[in-house]
Amino acid sequence: MPEVSSNKIKVKDTEKEMSFWEHLEELRWHIVRSFIAIIILAIVAFINRVIIFDVIILAPKDSNFITNRLLCQVSEFLSLPSLCIDNLSLKIINIKMSGQFMTHMYISMVVGVIVAFPYIVWEIWSFINPALHSKERRHSVGAVVVSSILFLTGVLFSYFLIVPLTINFLGTYQVSDFVQNNVSLSSYISTVVSVTFSVGLAFELPIFVYFLTKVGIITPVFMKRNRKYMLVILLTLSAIITPPDVFSQILVVIPLFGLYELSIRISNRVYKKREIEMES
Repeated sequence: MPEVSSNKIKVKDTEKEMSFWEHLEELRWHIVRSFIAIIILAIVAFINRVIIFDVIILAPKDSNFITNRLLCQVSEFLSLPSLCIDNLSLKIINIKMSGQFMTHMYISMVVGVIVAFPYIVWEIWSFINPALHSKERRHSVGAVVVSSILFLTGVLFSYFLIVPLTINFLGTYQVSDFVQNNVSLSSYISTVVSVTFSVGLAFELPIFVYFLTKVGIITPVFMKRNRKYMLVILLTLSAIITPPDVFSQILVVIPLFGLYELSIRISNRVYKKREIEMES
């Protein structure tokens, strides 16, 4: 009998609602663990400087980059020489004393965030998990996996397709033959990082739609009715995160609009489940 009563007390203690300050303390530890993961991975990236810069970051500016070579093959097949990037000779210079070291630190942190993204999402889900229903908790692992895959897919899509096109367009554009392009290291890095991160976050559209539908802010009918307006928004977004040429914008809009159509299906399923739960 004493053992049963003590077990009941333990169950009641664990089911006890946390106070506001206890929630803040819990959130603080989730943030601390995420930050530690980023720092560890950033240190690994910092040590592997040659791989991070020569093999990954600076590779898209080379004509021998895999995407540039594939575009040349496609341009030859379609008889569109404008697609081929075979004469890219972008010179990158450093104009600050601490420029290369600070760039090394910055990129290491960026790599840490990208690689640790699945773990960061997991920590976020772990924090909100107690507030979810039992059915929603069972899908938490799947949500972490899907959101991570979407983000990393967007990053890879941007790196292998949008970044080379951006570098080629902006790096070779000239207002006059008397002006040469000597791009600063910080400018090159900020362009690559901003384009890559922007597309990666844009690929999270289905996840955002899932939550907005879950809380009743949007409905599948609303998304279908405003499909044409969304296309204009996606075109505007692609114009912001890509160089000002139609080809690059189309390359970004196609997968984003496909994700929007997928989001409509997701919203439809979530909305139906929500209606059933409200009726019951």
